[in-house]
Amino acid sequence: MSQPARTPEPPYYAVIFTSLRTPGDHGYAGMAERMVELAAQQPGFLGVESARGTDGLGITVSYWRSLEDIAAWKAHAEHREAQRLGHQQWYSAFELRIAKVERARSKR
Repeated sequence: MSQPARTPEPPYYAVIFTSLRTPGDHGYAGMAERMVELAAQQPGFLGVESARGTDGLGITVSYWRSLEDIAAWKAHAEHREAQRLGHQQWYSAFELRIAKVERARSKR
């Protein structure tokens, strides 16, 4: 991503996924690209920001209109498959956090 996600006025929700990658790609890059493409098609999706350091630590924050929208995304069949592969081969560790955004400021 070359710029921060453009989100509406709060409130909305942020899903914060912090992960540590395992060595090698093993199809990760293609799946990550597909997940962003697919998430953007889901009801309630507001945007995404992602960064990964050379040490393998990454943070992806996706923004959603409601908790129901987040739950629907979590249950999406293709996303479930990506989650399964993440557990099995792509991540040595991860944390998932969901936060309500109540205030936001920006410079555009």
